[in-house]
Amino acid sequence: MSAEATDQAPFGRRRGIPRIDLRNLRRFSRAALLGPTSRGRLPDAIEHVAKVHRAHHPGADLDVLRKAYVLAESSHRGQMRKSGEPYITHPLAVTLILAELGAETTTLTASLLHDTVEDTEVTLDQVGAEFGEEVRYLVDGVTKLEKVDYGAAAEPETFRKMLVATGNDVRVMSIKLADRLHNMRTLGVMRPEKQVRIAKVTRDVLIPLAERLGVQALKTELEDLVFAILHPDEYARTRELLQAHAGRPDPLARAAEDVRGVLHEAGITAEVLVRPRHFVSVHRVGLKRGELTGTDLGRLLVLVSDDADCYAVLGELHTCFTPVISEFKDFIAVPKFNLYQSLHTAVAGRDGEVTEVLIRTHQMHRVAEAGVIALGNPYTPTEGADAPEGERADPTRPGWLSRLLDWQSATPDPDLFWTSLRDDLAQDREITVFRSDGGTLGLPAGASCVDAAYALYGEDAHSCIGARVNGRIATLSTVLRDGDTLQLLMAGDTRDAASHGPSPEWLDHARTPAARIAINRWLAAHPAPQPSPQESRDAVREPEAESASTLSGQDGQDAQGSQGGEASVPAAGAVRPEAGIVVDRPGATVRLARCCTPVPPDAVTGFAVRGGAVTVHRERCPGVARMTAAGRTAVAVRWADEDDGDGGGDYRVTLFAEAFSRPHLLADLTEAIAAEGAEVVAAAVEPPREQRVRHTYTLQLPDAGRLPALMRAMRNVPGVYDVTREGRSMAAARS
Repeated sequence: MSAEATDQAPFGRRRGIPRIDLRNLRRFSRAALLGPTSRGRLPDAIEHVAKVHRAHHPGADLDVLRKAYVLAESSHRGQMRKSGEPYITHPLAVTLILAELGAETTTLTASLLHDTVEDTEVTLDQVGAEFGEEVRYLVDGVTKLEKVDYGAAAEPETFRKMLVATGNDVRVMSIKLADRLHNMRTLGVMRPEKQVRIAKVTRDVLIPLAERLGVQALKTELEDLVFAILHPDEYARTRELLQAHAGRPDPLARAAEDVRGVLHEAGITAEVLVRPRHFVSVHRVGLKRGELTGTDLGRLLVLVSDDADCYAVLGELHTCFTPVISEFKDFIAVPKFNLYQSLHTAVAGRDGEVTEVLIRTHQMHRVAEAGVIALGNPYTPTEGADAPEGERADPTRPGWLSRLLDWQSATPDPDLFWTSLRDDLAQDREITVFRSDGGTLGLPAGASCVDAAYALYGEDAHSCIGARVNGRIATLSTVLRDGDTLQLLMAGDTRDAASHGPSPEWLDHARTPAARIAINRWLAAHPAPQPSPQESRDAVREPEAESASTLSGQDGQDAQGSQGGEASVPAAGAVRPEAGIVVDRPGATVRLARCCTPVPPDAVTGFAVRGGAVTVHRERCPGVARMTAAGRTAVAVRWADEDDGDGGGDYRVTLFAEAFSRPHLLADLTEAIAAEGAEVVAAAVEPPREQRVRHTYTLQLPDAGRLPALMRAMRNVPGVYDVTREGRSMAAARS
């Protein structure tokens, strides 16, 4: 692993993490070659590490670091890196990176020892005996990571185990990321093809993991190093652009002075810094905006003491400068999934140049740079918490890792897990959705209501039948946007919920691993009936007759999540209880066609479809004419009567309400429907046109004879001028 790394390869400016330059490496080398010092005295080689560590943790026990260094140095003695430096310089450099980020003592101890078990005679038992079980666990985790092939031929189960271990203690991945950063810094003498291979793995796996752990200081430098290797031409152009601007007056410095003056006059104590963009960020901004100005090459960072001061700064900036409202984001009230908190805004200065500004507290800044590393020891119990004995509080497990642990345990197939994980890692932006109960939900950009349902309810989301987005009825396939308000509609009772479940079409709109895994599990447990060869040749699938568990309907129909009246009739002449249908075909499954949703006493006819099912249509349904013209043979079906033993049951029907647009129309129609004893299974509202609006309702009736009264009640709602059945043109006579 790290033994492959060699000479220093400088790649531009770095922010937040000191570089271990060749001079420091030589100093470490001399100290390492001299061997350990007298007992109790801190070895010269880790003096700088100790100094940095004490700056973050004044009361840290440095003796354990001394012991770890002595063991690591003696174990690696005689081993050299390809650069010619003693091998001990690598764990020292990795430990310094973590110390700068504020890692606690246990993490630094494990970092010093992270290669000993793999590359020397030191055993895990020896590490545990001398440094305790925590250090042993971390060293073991990092050692296992080194055996993982992250490339295209990676063993999914191995990688899965690695990520599960990371979820149990994210310090394992923190050490791995620092290890990779130092190796990337010293990649210069490797063969070009090997540099490219390592850079691609870093880009595809480790940088996304650093993003999800919130370790921006590591992530941004890794991005620049990868950028230089994989895109040398673009990197060179970006370097030239920065060099060209370096000799010019810096407009960001002037903007910082203006901001300092405004905050000073307002009596707000704040630190205002110019924060240069790293190479990849400059490149991305250039692709987005075209020609760059001086203010595009960085942002202002305002650091204050508490949350209230953040909003006070925001108010002053928006009062004294011209704000760019579209650039405002509040990640303090709604933190990102990786623990990031900050206010983002942009203001136009005296010459009209727009400057982006980040506003956060000092603690927020530490977490923004170091992510989970800044949050300390996950084994430290939370004060005042009533956690069960032996269960640790874990502040270093952000939401993404918690979700990872949840859905990996529900995925027995390692290949499915690996595919889902790679898809998840490829998502680089997250949105926040507000729940109707006042909470928030973080989802990847592009997520749909399906994803939200499974994120909130797990496998109970199988019974989701619809959603309201920003107060309007929406299909489950609706893609959510940042800031949307979401209410999910679930099946009303246990009996109804049992008849619901996802269809394969849900997978087309599920972006998150949790949703896709849960849907696949349900579909595997509820396979669709397989047609015989003859039925496959003869039967033609009818879109109108598909199960209502598909995500969206035609003409504004919203039938998501409901099963559309499917049921099994075990023998010829048997009654289908829910719809009271008698079919003249042994063993046939009956479906009420969604295109016309027949109910008694409609005249009906049936047609065989794929899988041996019979679809029941109203005789006046346009679909009947099409199938008859195509030469399809009708199947005899009829409504059951008392002689059949069961003529009752629930019936589904879809109604269209045409109305003049007005406030509270949806509420009034829903109230009228409920007063007639009908249940709303799904609903959709089309956008108003010329002050007119069309509502579509899929309703469940306890008695088909109540349909005329229901339609009259809906027509009596003020503003409603027509109510018709689905499957009939709007000019047709009323039922």
